[in-house]
Amino acid sequence: MVAWRRRTAGSFPVTHHGRVEIINAINLATHRGEITLEKAAAAQALLWEEFSNGYLTQVDVLWRAALNRAAQLSAAHTPKLGTRSLDVLHVACALELNLRRFLTFDERQQNLAAAAGLKLVRVV
Repeated sequence: MVAWRRRTAGSFPVTHHGRVEIINAINLATHRGEITLEKAAAAQALLWEEFSNGYLTQVDVLWRAALNRAAQLSAAHTPKLGTRSLDVLHVACALELNLRRFLTFDERQQNLAAAAGLKLVRVV
């Protein structure tokens, strides 16, 4: 992921909600025994470094608009895709921020983002 970010021009926007999701994913991996506390601390330090170096940028979204968009996305796509509400919210935030690209490792979120017209970022 770090190598991909450094090859990509510009900064990648991350909502406050997205930042919390990343931090929680790291902590959840620790809880599940998938990584050690030391690796979790290193991953979080790397996240802050990415923000400090400008590879990631914290962005604000108008929450009322994002929630309204999320309700529309849910009505249009969740019956078919089975998307969770937080995944719908992530995609709605991207749309409200007028983003064209979307990065996620979650399959349902990928399916919704693609259905909503966002280009999926592939990290190799």
